Amino acid sequence: MDRLSNINPFAKRDQHSRGSVITYKVLTIVTWLLSVIVSVYYTFDYPDHGRYAHGHARRIWDVNYLYYTGFTLNYMIVSLYWLAIFILQAGYIGHLFSSNVDTVNAACAVGSHFIVNNLLHFGFVWLFVYQHFVWAEIFLILNFINLSSLYFRHNAYPRFIHTPAVSGPLAWTFVAIYWNGAIMVHHPDSLVARIFANIFVWSFLAYGAFFIVVYKDYTMGFNLSVLSAALGVTQFRHQVVAFQWIFAFTIMAVLFVLTVLIAVPAMMGRDLPFGRRAQTTSDQERAPLLADN
Repeated sequence: MDRLSNINPFAKRDQHSRGSVITYKVLTIVTWLLSVIVSVYYTFDYPDHGRYAHGHARRIWDVNYLYYTGFTLNYMIVSLYWLAIFILQAGYIGHLFSSNVDTVNAACAVGSHFIVNNLLHFGFVWLFVYQHFVWAEIFLILNFINLSSLYFRHNAYPRFIHTPAVSGPLAWTFVAIYWNGAIMVHHPDSLVARIFANIFVWSFLAYGAFFIVVYKDYTMGFNLSVLSAALGVTQFRHQVVAFQWIFAFTIMAVLFVLTVLIAVPAMMGRDLPFGRRAQTTSDQERAPLLADN
């Protein structure tokens, strides 16, 4: 069993050998660059092999608006969201080169899942712009499983690790499953599809509230409130007389309020609402989402 644990790259470890740290550094940088480059390229530039021909790639946001659904997102808000995530991820990668052994071990602990996330994100973007929506959905679901496993096994690391490597990508992947899934469905802007969208959009609130209440994770609440705003803005601009934008902005507001109720006491070192107190001493260092010390 110990031998299997040593071989398994996803096994939970508190210490990492020099060789494994070097491997994490190389693979993390390479896969992160792959994820960033493909995202930026298909956001701003047309591929040379055709703009509009069927079966050829389009820009991400051209596809987003070409197939309008009840989960179509605002390109500006989501682009800024990903820009922030990529910048924070660059900071996370920098901690792999820290002189502090504990910081390096903490960064390496989530490294395998982060590398897989980068590869699956790269695959999703490529499949999405080529309009292979079924395969894109499969990649999103696989990444959701990967990131959920990462979250439930490693949710107590400092924010400079947790936000860029765990909660940021997980919140996006959860929303993207609906975004791409709605496009994947035939006649995505039909009345039936919009009714289902009006129902399933409330899962944003349920999902975000779960992490806020159970884990006191205000980063998940903030991430999902931003993505809910991205949904509400586009739904409002496309169809004012509808429920989806009202629901999206309501969800955004509730998540934001819950986020503030958790974040402010945590940052000030005060007791948290919902009956859970901030941890202290060594426990506080292992649960930095509850306090900043």
